[in-house]
Amino acid sequence: MYPSTQQQSTIDLSKGGQATRNKVLRNTYWLLALSMIPTVLGAVAGMSLGIAFTGIMGFVIFLAVAFGFMWAIEKNKDSGLGVALLLGFTFFMGMMLAPLLTHTLNYSNGASLIMTAFGGTAVVFAVMASIATTTKRDFSGMGSWLMAGVVVLLLAVVANIFLQMSVLSIVISVLAIGIFSAFILYDVQRIVNGGETNYVTATLSIYLNVFNIFTSLLRLLGIVGGDD
Repeated sequence: MYPSTQQQSTIDLSKGGQATRNKVLRNTYWLLALSMIPTVLGAVAGMSLGIAFTGIMGFVIFLAVAFGFMWAIEKNKDSGLGVALLLGFTFFMGMMLAPLLTHTLNYSNGASLIMTAFGGTAVVFAVMASIATTTKRDFSGMGSWLMAGVVVLLLAVVANIFLQMSVLSIVISVLAIGIFSAFILYDVQRIVNGGETNYVTATLSIYLNVFNIFTSLLRLLGIVGGDD
């Protein structure tokens, strides 16, 4: 027996939806890869200029600029301006990496630590993205819990600006790696399931996950494995 017209329409819609989701995921990965270029350029520029946002005021300025960029990206996500703003944001985030990279390079094994953090981040992303695209398990319920975890992390970061405790820095880094790794599962699966249909917004979310995993892993490696 041949499928009815209604059944055929359902099949066609399903195929069309799958094609759209695959396109969003593909474009997201391409834009994510492209965003690494301005990130590296920003980091080089920041290190050359000696940029450093320190203390509570530096943290507040960073948050203000970052959230300003994210608001503008979201407002223009359906246009080419959204892509340009996203790439500008990644350049800014690269500049914010400069103090951490400079500090790490002061270790005798600093370059090795940076490459290890980069490789570790790539492995985490590959594993989590693969799980998100192949598993039948639903991760949509994690969203509210992960956001609560981010709030706790922000409060801990602010507290440690004043406390300057190495133990708390280690705890923050470990928790951040776990939370943002889980966010990769959540965000990639949203694309796969059709919950996120804009590749600019999707790229922004995944970029922030990757960025936070890298910085947290690098800080952790510097604390436990940095050689003076």
